[in-house]
Amino acid sequence: MTAMYLVFAGFLGTAVGSFLNVLIYRIKSGENIVHKRSHCRDCGHTLRWYELLPILSFAIQRAHCRHCGAKISWQYPAVEIATVLLFLQVFSFQPVLNQSSILEVLRTAFLLFATSGLVVIFVYDLKHYLIPDVVLFPLIGATLFARLFGVWTGGSLDFFGGWKLGAINIENLVTSLVVGIAASAFFFALFSVSRGSWMGFGDVKLAFFMGLLLGYPYTIVALFLAFLSGAIMGLALISLSMKKLKSQVPFAPFLIFGAVSALFWGQEIINWYLNLFL
Repeated sequence: MTAMYLVFAGFLGTAVGSFLNVLIYRIKSGENIVHKRSHCRDCGHTLRWYELLPILSFAIQRAHCRHCGAKISWQYPAVEIATVLLFLQVFSFQPVLNQSSILEVLRTAFLLFATSGLVVIFVYDLKHYLIPDVVLFPLIGATLFARLFGVWTGGSLDFFGGWKLGAINIENLVTSLVVGIAASAFFFALFSVSRGSWMGFGDVKLAFFMGLLLGYPYTIVALFLAFLSGAIMGLALISLSMKKLKSQVPFAPFLIFGAVSALFWGQEIINWYLNLFL
């Protein structure tokens, strides 16, 4: 990856990550996302531009508000750093800056939008045990549009060849819908059998989005990684006495871990797994 990629992805990722932090907080509080200026959650002081520098302001202020001394959550730099890393991976995965096609630009924009939404869902579910529809539904809508018009063809179909912008592609859409419905049906069965104690209904909707985005067989890879990482984390928390066997643990972060891993490294994971038995 060239220096131009690093600089552009870094600036864009920190800026978007800073906005995602605002979004995560204000979805819960109900505050206006656009018109209300950023402020300290404890003293209400309106923050100046030099107090809003992603990552840097947190470090310079030593994780405390300059006005009231209240502690600033590590969530803020963590989200910003995670967004930067994901954006770097998107540009590495889809090198738009080397392409002149509008299709490549739209595909990269779609991936940036999708990964940004997944960051919000990851953190929000971790904090509030809830997947916000206001984030998930636009992701589903954008993916349906991207599939229909060939902006995104990831999964079992030809990855980046053969699809032209402007040509409605029913096969691409239907294939991803089938995978999305199958993944969602699996989670709905778990939700129904357990009466919501194993899975929340938000996980059912998130599984549908994963199927749309990843297609087959990457959705299977994502689900395998989600259940594996969830089991490992659950056992670790129980062994450390941080959770009990019947304690509630948000599952969306594990689903998103699996989805991101499958999105960028799905084929490599499949090859590695098959090589274990061949």
